[in-house]
Amino acid sequence: MQTIFSGIQPSGVPTIGNYIGAMKQFVDLQNDFDCYFCVVDEHAITVPQKRLELRQQIRGLAALYLAVGLDPAKVTLFIQSEVPAHTEGAWLVQCNTYIGELERMTQFKDKSAKNEKQGVSAALLTYPPLMVADIVLYHAHLVPVGEDQRQHLELTRDFVERFNNRYGENGPILTLPEAKFVKEGARVMSLAEPTQKMSKSDKNVKGFISMLDEPAVIRKKIKSAVTDSSGVIEYDPENKPGVSNLLSIYAACTGESIASLVARYEGKGYGEFKTDLGEAVVGLLEPIQEKYHAWMASEELDTILDTGAEKARAVSNKTLNQMKNAMGLGRKKRR
Repeated sequence: MQTIFSGIQPSGVPTIGNYIGAMKQFVDLQNDFDCYFCVVDEHAITVPQKRLELRQQIRGLAALYLAVGLDPAKVTLFIQSEVPAHTEGAWLVQCNTYIGELERMTQFKDKSAKNEKQGVSAALLTYPPLMVADIVLYHAHLVPVGEDQRQHLELTRDFVERFNNRYGENGPILTLPEAKFVKEGARVMSLAEPTQKMSKSDKNVKGFISMLDEPAVIRKKIKSAVTDSSGVIEYDPENKPGVSNLLSIYAACTGESIASLVARYEGKGYGEFKTDLGEAVVGLLEPIQEKYHAWMASEELDTILDTGAEKARAVSNKTLNQMKNAMGLGRKKRR
């Protein structure tokens, strides 16, 4: 069975776009792969965080993973900072990564520009090696990524090839991962700026639907979503990005095809369409929210995370020791 690794930052509540584009697909992947799902809290602190909020978001994200349908009997769910091999492995990665590679990373340029006034953390430059370590420690064959993460996976592949060539005298030490891109059509755009991807960090709260938004808030955001003045419900992303985005969301929430939705609302206005879409989104998220709150109140959540961290430590430490042995660290060979 091939191994999949995926990590999500606990910096804010995931949006419906995160669910449709990634988390929903994880539920299917768990049946066919050995899956490691990690709450990458050490990535989150590359920018300032409020301590108590971060702690709540870490546990909350783990609860959401379970609420959407991940089965702890099938997957390994854990918190990154509870597995020390990640940061130790990141140093070994840094020692085999060139600074020019890190300076070219698009996300470093974007995030450093946003945080320039308050000072740019060195971690914004060096966190990609931590991401590389996340992946290679579990010998991941596949990494589910969106288009915006392609560059990070390319860095990972470059590192693995370099490490194996440099230290693998008796054969490859690390597994070369492949990208598993999300299904076509899974990209959810902002409700306020439909030419931009929906983001949980959007300063305009009308632009995204959080997975924990109250039903009344969801309905209000859908009703205020940008469309156009034509009043015609048709799928044309280039000329009608707003209504096309809403059709994509509707289809993802209900499983109904976009073509079928267009036919159903032929001759009807945006008001009725948005009302029905609001109910569809609420119908999708309410059961998840109920399970989320149940997990947050349950001690079982912490038991699952403890078990996941224990398994992750065993697997990652083995790989870390292989890397150390290959580089000649310590006084003797580690097992």
